[in-house]
Amino acid sequence: MKVLLYSQDQNVEEFKNYLTGDFPEVTFWATQKEAEAEEHVAEADILVTLRISDQLLGQAKKLQWIQSMITGTDMIETLPSFKARKDLLLTSSRGIHGPQMSEMAIMFMIALNRRLHHFVRNQDVQVWERWPTTLLYGKKVAILGMGVIGEAIARKCKAFDMTVYGIGSVPRKIEGVDTFYKTEELKKVAAEVDYFISVAPARPDNFEMLNGDFFARMKPSAFFINIGRGSVVDEDALYEVLAEQKIAGAALDTFQQEPLPPEHPFWGLKNLIITPHVGGMCDIYVQQAVKIFHHNLSCYLKGDSQDLINVVPRK
Repeated sequence: MKVLLYSQDQNVEEFKNYLTGDFPEVTFWATQKEAEAEEHVAEADILVTLRISDQLLGQAKKLQWIQSMITGTDMIETLPSFKARKDLLLTSSRGIHGPQMSEMAIMFMIALNRRLHHFVRNQDVQVWERWPTTLLYGKKVAILGMGVIGEAIARKCKAFDMTVYGIGSVPRKIEGVDTFYKTEELKKVAAEVDYFISVAPARPDNFEMLNGDFFARMKPSAFFINIGRGSVVDEDALYEVLAEQKIAGAALDTFQQEPLPPEHPFWGLKNLIITPHVGGMCDIYVQQAVKIFHHNLSCYLKGDSQDLINVVPRK
């Protein structure tokens, strides 16, 4: 069995080091360079990656299984070479991002509250300016997308004595969530909360679901945060409400086009915090992700497909 570990974004050599001792019968190749991946991809039985070009995937004729190093698999599923291979198994790393993503949500809320980005700008020009800041204490927050990440955010919000509204397709009782609403009710919730956090995944049925009508329902004092997928947000509509200061501000870690183009109007907004899709990244990411692949590889080598974690259904 031959496994290719390929990612330009992650330390795949560290990933490999966690595996080689437990799987001596497996050959592991690890590289962050596409040219080096091309040397091995034709012989690989298993591919562990975050994203891959269609040209490179098309060369993987022996490939049986792809393990995504992240939760989202849309960057793989949309490739023509993947669609053409109905026999390919696909698994994800869903379920590991709760700690880092929930911390980022809290960071964004506090930074927006305290106008941290303005303090930093003032520091750059040596301006001493003070103002009273808003607290999280006693405020209302809505979380769109109540998976592992949404649940982790809810628990942390309760530590700040916030009222938490969860929004998802299937209502259920969740620790830290005071009231659960169905997705169809998100515009109603938008009118009530002080913070709206989206961790919704990318799907055809939720493309730009957070649109002009949604943003028009938000309170002028409310903040919008997106650490899910950029495709969920109508960016033109969000730009309009921010430019006209119809909401207090926003923080975005994901966008419809990444990297965000230099000419994008978002860059010029003073009430917007922009980060380059780093919400899932952290110092222990490899340790988090390798546990899922370690389990799945053990099952796969034994021919035990029933116990594989995070199998993505083929469409």
